[in-house]
Amino acid sequence: MPDAVHRVPGLVLTDHRFAAPLSHHRPDGEHISVFGREVVAAEKADADLPWLLFLQGGPGVASPRPLTRSGWLARAVRDYRVLLLDQRGTGLSTPANRQSLARLAGPAAQAEYLSHFRADAIVADAELIRRRVTGGEPWSVLGQSFGGFCLLHYLSVAADGLREAFLTGGLAPIEATAEDVYRALYRRVRTKNAAYYARYPGDGALARRIADHLGSRYVRLPDGSPLSVPRFQQLGMEFGASTGFERVHYLLEHAFTDSGAGLGGGRGPELSDTFLAGVQELVSLATSPLYALLHEAIYAQGAATAWAAERVRAELPGVLP
Repeated sequence: MPDAVHRVPGLVLTDHRFAAPLSHHRPDGEHISVFGREVVAAEKADADLPWLLFLQGGPGVASPRPLTRSGWLARAVRDYRVLLLDQRGTGLSTPANRQSLARLAGPAAQAEYLSHFRADAIVADAELIRRRVTGGEPWSVLGQSFGGFCLLHYLSVAADGLREAFLTGGLAPIEATAEDVYRALYRRVRTKNAAYYARYPGDGALARRIADHLGSRYVRLPDGSPLSVPRFQQLGMEFGASTGFERVHYLLEHAFTDSGAGLGGGRGPELSDTFLAGVQELVSLATSPLYALLHEAIYAQGAATAWAAERVRAELPGVLP
């Protein structure tokens, strides 16, 4: 049954909660809640439309929260009734985070619990939900990034549930290892960094100045967590977005403040609160902790990756200026 109905301009949003077994292999065992938000064009709210399930990238990231009728969603609601799924463990689904994991008896129990938050379980949830909302009819699925990985699994195990499949940048490396993935990634990172510094030549010296500052003292973000040089380098994740260069550049503009200027001497330039708050916003995984736990694992091929990203980075000195 729907929980609530809301409206934003041009859209009707209906919240749904579905009960699903923690392990689909043990349907009579512990259950969790999986949240989905139905989105339909306001003028078609009562129309008989086919369903489109959206599988968000990540892993471990909640589905988008519509603010306006814009972007890909505006196009989708012309033809579909869209279900934005908070994949298990994310958003308004039963959470998998530091609070929920703390109730479990130690690391082994936590690892076993987290084994139920992979693509296979997400697809099993989707099939359970499909049978409830479509009456058993196949639906269309759009998989973005990690959502595409889930969709490939969907095609492998439950293709009869799919009317059509759309993938946007989410093709799993079926034969490549995690090491192969990260070697290719770091080459791409080097290219992106060079392009950024070509666009903003002054930011190279500024980034090195920030790194030197972080290397010579202990700096905390507003949440109390440390800001190290490797964590500062995580800002480069923004370079995967179309406006990422600009977002990082405008953040670096606010990097330093001279706390002693005009006050008879002080401690000299410090990293500004504006900068530190902006860095925290971009690098914190507080809202998507499963990303940190599961991201590398999605590239595993039947064996532990053993921190492949860190090991491959050590093979390539200077790749991340």
